[in-house]
Formats: sequence, structure tokens, C-alpha cells
Amino acid sequence: ARLLLEWNTKINLTAITEPTQMAVRHFCDSLTLLAAFNPPQGATAADVGTGAGFPGLVLLIARPDLKITLIDSLKKRLAALADILEKLGLDAALIHARAEDAGRPNCQLSTVNRQFPQPPLRETFDLVTARAVADLTVLSELCLPFCRVGGVFAAMKGRENQGEISSALPRIRALGGEIGQIHTFTLPDSSERQIPLIKKISQTPTDFPRSFSKINKKK
Repeated sequence: ARLLLEWNTKINLTAITEPTQMAVRHFCDSLTLLAAFNPPQGATAADVGTGAGFPGLVLLIARPDLKITLIDSLKKRLAALADILEKLGLDAALIHARAEDAGRPNCQLSTVNRQFPQPPLRETFDLVTARAVADLTVLSELCLPFCRVGGVFAAMKGRENQGEISSALPRIRALGGEIGQIHTFTLPDSSERQIPLIKKISQTPTDFPRSFSKINKKK
């Protein structure tokens, strides 16, 4: 948290800077993922659109055995995360790319560091997550292509109604996924979170993910 706030004076990483709020709304919120899905020792995980490193960096602090890849479209954020990782003595692969590009077959990737050799990222991860406000239909197309068959996409959402999940089902099925358990949490500040676990049961067709303009049409 201290390192994050130091970097926050140079680039905009987070609007939440009060210590208690940071503890609850960033760190505690990120750790709910491990209560919803606890990956096996040494599992591979990708945080899509990692931003300031939530939840991926927090997962790595809690589970340094995980092989974590942090993906973000802004290189400045990844440079900050590279410095924070080095000072914490932790290793993660940092990928500079938009999710809809990085999830395509044979995508050429730009790495910010070289902790792990990075083959194409498509359908390679045991766990994929995103902590975002995007609709689940959109998030699924951005994230499910990264999951290996048998892996899990854990969508970190605010408290949502069943309607959003129902609307996302056709896209999830088209991408090779199916809805598993849906976990709900109440944080210490009484805010609510929901994490639907989406299992990858078959390969994603090669025409997914599409361009973001098409993804965002939700059709």
C-alpha cells in the first residue's frame, strides 16, 4: 500500500488513498477471490486489466507460489507494478496489451519484464480474473479466451442481480464456458461483492475475442 501511494503521486493508479478504505476496498476485496476459488499449488493465473495490481498483486502476496501474469493496456501502470514487485521481492509476468488483442491466436505480445517466458496467452491459464465494472457479457469475451479447458474465469463484480448473469449465458456458452458456483461476500464496510465462477468446458472458437466495438454490442 505504501509503495502504491508513492507511485500514485506520479501517475493516477487509485482514487482510494485513505488507509482503511484501501485495506477494505482494495486488499480485502481482492482476497475474496481466494475464498471463492483457491487455486492449486503452482497454478497459473492471469489478471486481465490489472490496473494498480488488484487483485493480481494481492493474490501474489498471499500466494507467492502462483505463476501470475498481469495484463494491462497502459505501460506506465505496468512500470509502476514492476518497481513494486521488485521491492517486494516477488515475480510476475507483465504484459502490455489490450485484452481483446492478447487473447487472440498467435498474438505478438509486448512484455514489460522477463520473469517468465511468455508463449501466446490464449487458453493457457488455470485461473483468469478481472476486477472491473464491465458487464459480465463483455468481461466473458475478454477473459474466457485466456482460460485453458478445465480452467476457471472468476469475475469480480459488485452485487449484481441474476439478470446480468442470465443475459451473459449465450455469450459464455459460445465462448466454451458454463456458469458454476456464484459466491457473494459482504466487506467490512458493508459493501457487497459477487464472484460468479465460469468453468471452461471447451475451446473458444478462433473468431473470439472480437474487436472491442463488436464485443460491447453484447450480441
